[in-house]
Amino acid sequence: MSHPLSILAVTNMYPTPLHPTLGVFVEQQVKGLREVGLQVEVFYVDRTTKGTGAYFQMLKPLSAAVRESRPALLHVMYGGVMAQRVSAWNSRCPTIITFHGSDLLGENFSGRWRRWISHYGVRCSRRAARKAQGVIVVSHRLKQALPVGLDESKVRVIPCGIDLERFHPMDQLVCQRRLGWLEGTFHVLFASSNGDPVKRPELASATVAALKTAGVRAQLHYMRGVSNAEVPLWMNASHALLLTSAHEGSPTVVKEALACGLPVVSVDVGDVAERIEGVVGCHLALAKPEDLAANLRVVQQTGCRVVAREKIQTLSLRNVALKLEHFYRDTLARWNQTVEFEDPHPDQRMMVSIGEPPVAKKNVRFG
Repeated sequence: MSHPLSILAVTNMYPTPLHPTLGVFVEQQVKGLREVGLQVEVFYVDRTTKGTGAYFQMLKPLSAAVRESRPALLHVMYGGVMAQRVSAWNSRCPTIITFHGSDLLGENFSGRWRRWISHYGVRCSRRAARKAQGVIVVSHRLKQALPVGLDESKVRVIPCGIDLERFHPMDQLVCQRRLGWLEGTFHVLFASSNGDPVKRPELASATVAALKTAGVRAQLHYMRGVSNAEVPLWMNASHALLLTSAHEGSPTVVKEALACGLPVVSVDVGDVAERIEGVVGCHLALAKPEDLAANLRVVQQTGCRVVAREKIQTLSLRNVALKLEHFYRDTLARWNQTVEFEDPHPDQRMMVSIGEPPVAKKNVRFG
């Protein structure tokens, strides 16, 4: 019989009272892992408040957290500098890293300084991927961005899951009235990320402008600063989700939209094509306002919701958590073999017993 695993999740994104929408996808993944019986403690590197200096101050408190909680493994929830520092430092137990998109792909849409930081983060991600005992990418397309020659036996494609109990179809008119949206208007939802140029909000705006030129009474809604509890309401009030990003890993917003029955019109990015394949009412378009608007017009004329909950069941929080647990155990088995047969000084590393009881005392630690 399998025993509970103790995991220390290391992340630079996590909801706080000051930033309640930051890293909700990490919080949800932790929730799923706990619900399938894993003991998960969170070590939060507060990059938002402390700046990049947080990465260079985190190892001492992280070391204390590892000594106290004695996790079976560390799961670093995002790449970049944080992942590189953790993977280079940790020799006590296995390190698994999840890469989500920009941490492996970078971005070239901002000023010179931000581009340099982004490219440096990508180099750190590649070094971390080589060093880690396990690597997770959230889409098959993102797997192609991993370093050449990386051992594929330690790589898995596991998208983030969604809470299907919260994201489900609701009465559209009731939701619109709760939000105060105009009736008789075609409501297009855009999941902006605080002006992130990778999301290309200007393309979304130009698309809806083209839709209006074509005679459609449309309104673009920027889902900025919306609490996670309110997101299902916004999705059910909308007629279509518009995604215009230059690159993505596995956009959670698309999976949430499908669970709510919301049609998706998107450029071909990340794993969107895989997610909407076979879903009548969803469309891929070129990254041009006219083509995106034409596909939105099809959705508007059809006026139907999509049926995709059965397809999205594989990405429930529980199902994704079970995949992660399986990978954790595979990684631990390989680690233990290395400790037992290859390490001339096994006393310097931790031979992990999968049934070892965790000593976690807190749910979230701050570094």
